[in-house]
Formats: sequence, C-alpha cells, structure tokens
Amino acid sequence: MIEKRLILGGEFVKTDNLVEIKYPYTQETVAKVCFATEEEALRAVEIAKEGAKEMAKLTPYERYNLLMKAAKLLEERAEEFARTLVLEVGKTIREARTEVQRAIQTLLFSAEEARRIGGEVIPIDAHPNGRGKFGFYVREPVGIVSAITPFNFPLNLSMHKVAPALAAGNAVILKPSERTPLTPLMLGEILLEAGFPPSAISVLPGFGEVGKVITTHPDVRVVSFTGSRKVGEIIARQCGIKKLVLELGSNSAIVLHKDGDLQKAVQKTVLGGYAIAGQVCISVQRVFVHEDLFEEFLQKLSSEVEKLRVGDPMDERTDVGPMISPAEVERIQSWIDEALQMGSKLITGGVACGDKVSSVLAPTVVSLVPPNAKLFREEAFAPVVVVNPYRDVEEAINLVNDSDYGLQVGVFTQSIDTAWAFIKGIKAGGVLINEGPNFRADHMPYGGVKFSGVGREGPKYAIEDYTEIKMVIFNLNG
Repeated sequence: MIEKRLILGGEFVKTDNLVEIKYPYTQETVAKVCFATEEEALRAVEIAKEGAKEMAKLTPYERYNLLMKAAKLLEERAEEFARTLVLEVGKTIREARTEVQRAIQTLLFSAEEARRIGGEVIPIDAHPNGRGKFGFYVREPVGIVSAITPFNFPLNLSMHKVAPALAAGNAVILKPSERTPLTPLMLGEILLEAGFPPSAISVLPGFGEVGKVITTHPDVRVVSFTGSRKVGEIIARQCGIKKLVLELGSNSAIVLHKDGDLQKAVQKTVLGGYAIAGQVCISVQRVFVHEDLFEEFLQKLSSEVEKLRVGDPMDERTDVGPMISPAEVERIQSWIDEALQMGSKLITGGVACGDKVSSVLAPTVVSLVPPNAKLFREEAFAPVVVVNPYRDVEEAINLVNDSDYGLQVGVFTQSIDTAWAFIKGIKAGGVLINEGPNFRADHMPYGGVKFSGVGREGPKYAIEDYTEIKMVIFNLNG
C-alpha cells in the first residue's frame, strides 16, 4: 500500500495523522497519507516567506525553464499519474489520461506566460498636471499564494493555480481535497525535481483547520479556491484584505433552439452530462429544448444514454465510472425522488448500480422538472440531466438565468441573430455557440458570474491576480 508524506517547504514530512484514501469504485483503501494540522500550516507560511524571496530572484527565463522541465517530467510519468487519478477520483482511465495531458498543457501555457509578464507606459502628461512627467507600471509577484482544490480534477485544477503562481514568481501553499491528495503530492514531487526552490513548495493535505490558516494568515496575499459555494462563502467572509479568486460551480445549461442541430445537441449533452460521472462544475445539468424538437430530443437522448457502458473505471471500455462516494449517490437519488414527487418524469436511470453501498449511479435523464426542485436549482454534481421544453428565445433566456449560478452555457442554433440574442441575454462567464458548456481550453479566461465565483483562471488571466501593479513616475522637469 502507498504511504505518502506531506510536503512542507520542500521537505517530505511524516506525521502521526495518517488518513486512508479509498478507491471510489470498490471503497478499498489504496493509500495512507500524512495529513497536516494547524501547526504544519503555520510553519508552511513562515517557510513560504523565504520561498517568495527565492522565487523573486529568478528571472522570467529561469522560471520558464523550470516549468518546461516540470512538463517534461510529467509527460514521462503520465501513465502513473493517470492510474493514480483513477484510484483516487474514480474517473475512467480514458478521462484520467485526458486530465494528465491537459495538466501538461497548463504547465506549458504557464511557462510561456512567465516570459510575457510586462507592464505599460501611462501617458502622465495627458493629465493637466502631468507636464514633464513620464510614467509606466510593472507587475511584481504578490509573495505567497494559497491554493485550495477539489476532488474532481485534483491534478489539472491544482496545476491551474500552482503553475501560474510559480510563473509569476510566487511561493505556493497547496491544500488539495482531503479525498484526493495523491496526484497533488506527486505534482509537488515533480516541481521539486524540476528545481524550484524547496521553500516555495508546500502541499498540505488536510481538513478545515489547514484551510483556515492558509486563507486567513495576513502574510498570504492571494487565495485561490475551487469548490462548493458554501465553502467559498466561508472563505470570502474570513480571509481578510487579500485577493480572492473563487470558482464555485454551476448548474450549466444547453439550449437547443428550433433551428439547431438536434443530433449534435444530443451528442454534446451525453459528453457533457456524464463525464466524470457528472462531477464537473461545467457538466450539462439542465437542457432547454424548443417545444418543436422536445419529444424527438428526449427519445434520441435516452437512446444514447442507455448505450453508455457503466462500471469499472480501469476498464478501457467504460464510459461512466463511480461517484466519489456512496453517500453522494444517496444524496442525488433523494433529489431525483423529490423531483418525481413534484411531477417530473423519469426517462431513464435513477438507480444505483450494484449492491446497497454502490457508488455508481446509472446515467439519468429526468424531464419536466419544476424550477423550485433541487435538481433544477442546485448543483447536482452527478450523472443526471434535466430536460425541459420552451416556446421562444425570451423564455429560454429566462430559464437559463433562473439560477444562482452563471458559469458556462451552450446554445445550438444556425441563426447569428438568435446566437447574439442569447449571448447578450444570458448571464454567465461563457456562452458557447453550437458547443456544450463543458468545453474548456486551458489557456482561455475561465470563470463565472453570480455565485459561480469571482475572477478568471487560465494562466495569462490568473497571473493578473498573482501579481501586483507597481506604478513608476519620473519627474523630468529637473
């Protein structure tokens, strides 16, 4: 059995606080990990102060080289990382390999951005009092970045915080989900092997006490969190005066208009609704179909969903693996039951596969779900798709916007006028035309509005949060 030590300022530290990590598919223990406490978290911040100084001494080219070396090391261990992702997350081996390749791309984009961090000349003499003055600003690293990541993409979502922070010249303290600390610890190993200053790298598996320290400590300048709205609100209330980047999930929608490609919308709903067992913040959860296409769409969708192969995530043929725990299956089944009691119709799925403690839920489609049902309003984070009809563009926009969230939305139409109506009317961080809302290129500005969060990820855009602007003015009047 694997036993992993936490990484504290570049050192591998053994603690008495050993926590078992279970394989979601079988609930068997696959590793034991040394978890941090408040004490280790406080030490990590103190060490990171020195790490920030060491990082600030590196030139952009040196940071670029270190990140490129880390990418090469990750590529060499790609299959090891992929298989570990299966064991700790339960995603299929094919999905795990995709995550590793995306993490490599995130590293490469971050490396490239390390050499592009610049400033801008400001025309001070455009102001009435600016005669004889020359100004510009430069960007400097903030110092210490705290990163907290969820269970569903423990490698690539950690990379989206750690790699840009290092590219910008900061020290990083990473707290991965307590459920999935293995690949983040392996990421820490790679960064140290690549040659980053040890004092700049800490990976601290732990619970709330660790998170509280690294989000509230006055020497931490930026907190970047991906996870639930509930925890995001707690962090926002307690973190104090510092930069805050939050990605808090969604209940993303697809809209199929009457002139849209029905077959493509079905395909993107299947791909987006059931990947990682629906445990993705931009999973397709709600589908609004024009009434002219509603019945045909439901028939074709249910037919395709029932073809999905469910089971062992290590099996190359598996399409949908387990949810993170049996408790999550029980939760979403209660949401489905509530919707059915409110008059919704179960089209397919809705049952656990296997014995009573199974963590695998059959891919599910529910139609005619009322807006006050949890399955419509909250983030399901499960392999469940809601399909409801609509009459016109205005109604569809209102249905999409009837949510506390606004991350990404996919719209299927052949009309540029209709597309623009949705683009202008939908309140979300991204509107994708003839594409599902689950699409993400790792260098694009990614994030949401409303309770989907604050700020944007993507290396170029994250670096804006991980640096401070310093204004410089020369008085040339003598």
